[in-house]
Amino acid sequence: MKKQRKIIHIDMDAFYASIEQRDKPSLKGKPVIVGGNPQSRGVVATCSYEAREYGIHSAMPCKTAYKRCPYAVFVRPRFEVYKQVSYEIREIFYKYTDLVEPLSLDEAFLDVTENKLNIKYATDVAKMIKKEIYEKTGLTASAGVSYNKFLAKLASDYNKPNGLTVIREDNAQSFLDNLPIRKFFGIGKVTQKTLKGLGVENGYDLRQMEISELESIFKNRGYLFYQLARGIDNREVEPHRERKSIGAETTLTENLDLEDEKLINILDELCEEVANRAKYLKKMGRTVTLKIKYGDFRQITRSASLTNPIDTHEDIRTNIFNLFKNIEHNHKGIRLIGVTLLNLIDSNECTNITLFEYINNTKNK
Repeated sequence: MKKQRKIIHIDMDAFYASIEQRDKPSLKGKPVIVGGNPQSRGVVATCSYEAREYGIHSAMPCKTAYKRCPYAVFVRPRFEVYKQVSYEIREIFYKYTDLVEPLSLDEAFLDVTENKLNIKYATDVAKMIKKEIYEKTGLTASAGVSYNKFLAKLASDYNKPNGLTVIREDNAQSFLDNLPIRKFFGIGKVTQKTLKGLGVENGYDLRQMEISELESIFKNRGYLFYQLARGIDNREVEPHRERKSIGAETTLTENLDLEDEKLINILDELCEEVANRAKYLKKMGRTVTLKIKYGDFRQITRSASLTNPIDTHEDIRTNIFNLFKNIEHNHKGIRLIGVTLLNLIDSNECTNITLFEYINNTKNK
């Protein structure tokens, strides 16, 4: 019998803002916003929990954040400091296991099934890591412990800040059944609206849907939703992985014309899926690519390079549809369509996003 994995997801609490409050004691207890000048076009990189009480969140324009909380303290990011602290935290991880998959400066997956200190329970490892992080950096972290990455990630987000949540095999299904549908990976606003129209409000409702029904509505993603509703995730922790692109594509059940509303809706959902994956991985991209395969199996791609990196559904959709409107007609119709985000950077390193910026330097391939 295959040994059950022991996966920990560590997510630092309001990482940048917490470092600023740590280094400047006068900021403790105050709403702190790390990002651009509120009079500029900058966005919020992150904010303290005091600022979140005003509805402020990452990627929000700083102007909007200022309107919501004029008393907030705006701080320019110090990425070299954040990177150094992130390095110190990762050194703690490597004391326990070499199977560390960083997702960004402030979060990582750890596989501690066979850990260096031969600690029996993953929960004990998580407690020790949290304690050591606090002692060495003065910062708190939230930890999720489970038998796969999907559940460990959900667990770390369940009780922030400074939380520790364990999802075991015997309580995983109950946890998922009660989870709001918006909390599931890959389910954004458009998909959530579609599911709610079908009466799906939580994981239990999603689990009642047949896989054939999910695939007929969501194509390739239907199988993913079917698995996640049951807590199935076979991905391994991948150390030293460097992601080159984030993409989604689907083969259509029938060839569709360019003006077909079904095709437009599917393309929009693919943009949403890529945006959700980018957010999950905390990545942004400087290039978007549209992939088309016609009914005669001829394939084309169209790409646009952007001045500023993007990761939102709205930005990706705008640039992809700018490419899409110039696609040539084919009497055989379209049988496959895909969206990809390339030239990735860590979203934590970008604090000046320009909405809807599109540079018309499309490349034909």
